[in-house]
Amino acid sequence: MFWQILGGILLAFLLLTAIRAAFFRPKKKSFPACAPENVDAARAVRHLSEAIRIPTISYPDETQMDWEKFREFHAFLEKAYPLIHQHTTREQVSSASLIFHWKGKNSALDPIALLSHQDVVPVTAGTEDDWTHPAFSGHVDEEFIWGRGAIDMKNHLICTMEAVETLLEEGYEPERDVYICFGHDEEVVGGELSGAKDIVKTLQSRGVHLDSVLDEGGPFLPVKVKGLIDKYIIAVGTSEKGYADYEISIAAKGGHSSAPPNHSALGELAVAIQELEENQFKSKFLPYLPKLLKNVGRSMSYAGRFVLCNFWLLRPLLKLVLKKIPQAASLIRTTTAVTMAEGSPACNVLPQKATAVVNFRMMPGTTRADVEKHIRKTVSNKKLEIRYLKGKEASPFSPTDSRAYLKIEELCFGQEPNSVMAPFLVMGGTDACFYEPICENIYRFSPFRITPSLLTAAHATDERLPVAAVGDAVAFFKRYVRGLTES
Repeated sequence: MFWQILGGILLAFLLLTAIRAAFFRPKKKSFPACAPENVDAARAVRHLSEAIRIPTISYPDETQMDWEKFREFHAFLEKAYPLIHQHTTREQVSSASLIFHWKGKNSALDPIALLSHQDVVPVTAGTEDDWTHPAFSGHVDEEFIWGRGAIDMKNHLICTMEAVETLLEEGYEPERDVYICFGHDEEVVGGELSGAKDIVKTLQSRGVHLDSVLDEGGPFLPVKVKGLIDKYIIAVGTSEKGYADYEISIAAKGGHSSAPPNHSALGELAVAIQELEENQFKSKFLPYLPKLLKNVGRSMSYAGRFVLCNFWLLRPLLKLVLKKIPQAASLIRTTTAVTMAEGSPACNVLPQKATAVVNFRMMPGTTRADVEKHIRKTVSNKKLEIRYLKGKEASPFSPTDSRAYLKIEELCFGQEPNSVMAPFLVMGGTDACFYEPICENIYRFSPFRITPSLLTAAHATDERLPVAAVGDAVAFFKRYVRGLTES
């Protein structure tokens, strides 16, 4: 009798689950198709190519920065966008960051801000010849614009400028102010010096409170898995992880390598490293992830819907699976990455001090103080010295019912109806986090159609952007600016 009852319960549960999956569909929302925009895509491609040719490389050590290249870039912007320079005030802050202020008709309304960064990462020494076209050639063929910054993120910067320049050509006058802010050292994550920080301090000193901020983030990402899903994923970053670099070290007597102790300083440090790697931060599902999975799940085939409509039941199993995949594990926990190490200066000398640098990317809710506490608790060797190098705290989540978020949603679906949109947590860092003191509605989204394989080329060899993605991105920024500044 017991097994019959249990079987009946299981059968009823499966039936209810099957019925639930059948009704687990995208929530019906009606968005009008976007009207065609006046866009000079050829000009935008040409200007992006020119921008890539100016190697505005940033380094952690500012003495390595070639400031002449940034001055050249500023001169290029002035030449390429005469109306912007005529109708806005341009101000340089910090070493090379820029603020463009486009005044609207109603100064009582909070302004919007469009962010980008001018700097790019260097090309790894020894890989220069691996590029199909030289990294700073800005080569354009029928399919791609090639070069460092084509995806991260001179594409975003140029398309923003193209959109505003075109609006000015059309005689558009915004109701509210627009700030266009370009930092110069975004790629130096967690540094003490920051152009974006100085931009915010400048705006803050003038009493500016922003209605919204739009910075780089997820693209229009095509996801096609046979029999499961064929959609564009629109992932809008509503928060980003924190960042912290810690130097851990162990001191020892040193001496000649011919008479070594059981463990040198480097050996003891290796044990500490192993302990940190084997004792990761606890994983947790923040609210954004179930929402993202459910939004995507509603647009899947029946098999996918059957699984994700029962997320609450499969939560423990899903967490176990995600923890086994490094890229996925970063979605649910603070990550620990040992990135640098140093010991003795010579092969036959025992190190008097062994050091390693550990990089942590903190989930919202985990602070820098929590990271230091975790290191001390995890490492058994109490001789370990811990030194904080640099970093920033994780960002709070921005709301998904603000004017800006809803406008992004409207424009994305109006441009590409075959889409799924969801908030997500940005794994890396952006300049947007510095704007938190003057804005609550901060979003990270780049309106470019880019395949997953192309995304991996950012910061790598053969970075390139599809030529076909440029025009649509300019059109998006035009609609976004107009939509958020009309009232």
